[in-house]
Amino acid sequence: MRHILLVFVLVTVVLGCESNQESKLLISDIEQLNNAISEAKPGEVLVLKNGTYKNVLINFKANGEKNNPITLKAETNGEVIISGKSHLKFGGNYLAVKGLHFKNGYSPSDAVIEFRIDEEAIGNHCTVSDCVIEDFNKMHRDDSDRWVQFWGRHNTLENCYIAGKTNRGPTIRVDLKGNVHINNYHQIIGNHFGPKPPKGGPSGETIQIGDSYSSMSPSYTLVANNLFEECNGEVEIISSKTNFNEFRNNVFYKSEGSLVTRHGNYCKIDGNYFIGDGENKNIGGIRIINTGHWVTNNYFYNLKGKSFRSPLAVMNGIPKSPLNRYNQVTDVVVAYNTYVNCDAPWQFGVGTNISQKDVLPPSEIRSARPLRTIVANNVIYNEKGNETIVVEHDKADGVTFKSNAVNNQGVAFKGYEGIIAKSFSVEKVAPHILLPSSDLDIEPYQGFEFESISNDLFGNSRNQNNTIGAVISTEGTVPSILDKSKYGASWYSNEKGARAPQTINISVTDDIQSKIDKAESGDIILLEEGQHLVKSSIVINKHITIKANKKGSATLLYEGEADTPLLELHPKGFLNIENVSLKGANSQKAFASLKENMFTHFGLTVTHCDISDFNYVLKVYKESFAERITFSNTSISNCFNGLELSEETNDKGDYNTEYLTVENCTFNKVKQNVIDYYRGGYDESTIGGNLLVVNSTFTNCGAQEENNILLNHRGIINVNIVNNTFKNNPVNLVALLWGAKNNTHSGNTIINSGKIKVEENLKLKLMY
Repeated sequence: MRHILLVFVLVTVVLGCESNQESKLLISDIEQLNNAISEAKPGEVLVLKNGTYKNVLINFKANGEKNNPITLKAETNGEVIISGKSHLKFGGNYLAVKGLHFKNGYSPSDAVIEFRIDEEAIGNHCTVSDCVIEDFNKMHRDDSDRWVQFWGRHNTLENCYIAGKTNRGPTIRVDLKGNVHINNYHQIIGNHFGPKPPKGGPSGETIQIGDSYSSMSPSYTLVANNLFEECNGEVEIISSKTNFNEFRNNVFYKSEGSLVTRHGNYCKIDGNYFIGDGENKNIGGIRIINTGHWVTNNYFYNLKGKSFRSPLAVMNGIPKSPLNRYNQVTDVVVAYNTYVNCDAPWQFGVGTNISQKDVLPPSEIRSARPLRTIVANNVIYNEKGNETIVVEHDKADGVTFKSNAVNNQGVAFKGYEGIIAKSFSVEKVAPHILLPSSDLDIEPYQGFEFESISNDLFGNSRNQNNTIGAVISTEGTVPSILDKSKYGASWYSNEKGARAPQTINISVTDDIQSKIDKAESGDIILLEEGQHLVKSSIVINKHITIKANKKGSATLLYEGEADTPLLELHPKGFLNIENVSLKGANSQKAFASLKENMFTHFGLTVTHCDISDFNYVLKVYKESFAERITFSNTSISNCFNGLELSEETNDKGDYNTEYLTVENCTFNKVKQNVIDYYRGGYDESTIGGNLLVVNSTFTNCGAQEENNILLNHRGIINVNIVNNTFKNNPVNLVALLWGAKNNTHSGNTIINSGKIKVEENLKLKLMY
């Protein structure tokens, strides 16, 4: 023991000689770290030796000084891995953590990184920088946590990369419960928030600042210079729920959601970029609720979202709203913004639901229209004319328009005083950035305190030669908004080199599982013609394709135990199966997720297959989620159950897949759960599920369907049943559609199979 201690002291002394300004300690295990933290003095640097630290609970309880913090850092940035059941908590002042990589684990507590240890030991003036958190998900989707949780005051998250959260809870949350946490002036700056897949339910924000019960509190949190790339967790990418927050110079790139002032007042939203792909209607912009917000100098490009996800969505409120619902919009300024190729960019009265008063209580009816809202000095350019520039979901009689210019390529649109049709050209000054190439010759409106909008999107002064739109001039330096080296950890990149898939040939005598185990993600398993006997479940835990050269030439004959799946879909298991026949013994499942521990997503695509003689074609269990499940050009016959995705019965807005597609398929003699896709609870935080059933035939199905409905999709928001044939199905209804939502049907042939019924308003359990 004395020898070990002597080595530790010598290393400390040697490292300490490297700098006259700071003392460095090289640490190789959690016991040494705890001892070092307990004795740390201002200016000391605790260096974690490169390696993997599993199941470590780091309580960083110490006190540095303003210009002399105590720092915990990796020996080499990115080479210190924090894995297993681990977390990091701050308790004290002027502490800094740098260069750690959290992966292959999850937090055993409420947060991965938390700026407090308990209610007494709170972090203030603490910083996390140059760190990475990826796929650090709880084992169960319903287990809630945050990956970074702010408490205290003046704490900072900067230059970190964070991606892949799929369990319940926002990725980042700022808490304000108590006076020691208000007026906090936290900073979230320079980070790269990488791809976040849809959660399949609420509570999937990337950043949440406060909650409804602290929404009257002043926060003063700054979110600036971050990249949000494909952050698709739910409808709110950022949910601002407190007062006086600022959102500046962020880039939202192909992210399915919006920056939302959900609760709280007086936010500044300035100089941000919202970049869509011109197709995805789930990519939004800014949604406004509450009072006193200023939306200035922002740029919106190629956004096609509508309603809650429109480029600018100004909501209706609830009269005398409780704290956790929707306050009326008042005294908002929307000025000096530019919209390029955005469909119906300005939408007012969003969320009005007066028509649903028969199924909702008065406390849920959004009838209070925006008041005293100024929309001024904005520019709209449409490469292809759009007949609708302003959408009034309810009357926009509390909105005033001043000095706004629209080039709609000569296409007429409803006129409003203060919206001027104007011919002008745009030029591409950078990827995704198109701006007017000449002065629009429209005098900017000078509203109350408009002089405070002193700079444009690029930082140019508006004090002289001011003009409308987000940018006064295309001259000078244009920011490279999608240069990823500007954001996140300096040592990490999420750009992965493409790998050509390898094809692995499988004979009828080969063990398929062993071949898959040896394959790399993306590889192809090519089945030899003939019958492949499978005696136990094939585990899919990576991206893999199983295929035959031509349809029906290879058969997977499953002889596994009853109630087990032929193909078992694990977390990160994405299966594409083509041209294969799957045959069971009437008691098993063709495809199924795990019954528990589905800590992240799976995916399934079935094409040109024949599936017969199973108890279930597909069984998706509770807390399992796939972004996409597709059955295409496939026949399903003689199965007791079809596609069953209906175990999220807690009625909290959750569901099992974002997109369920059935196209060009035949279903014959499927007795129940032909398609059963469920979402319960009155919630608008998500896309709400998508069901497409097209060009398919259903014959002699549903004989044991208890509710006498062939296709069950209660609570799913987007349903399209088109050009199908339903013949001799002994049910009362083919489908019950939700008329108030996006449920549609057309071109279907129904013979001796009941009917398709549309019910305008479905009563759902209130979640709030």
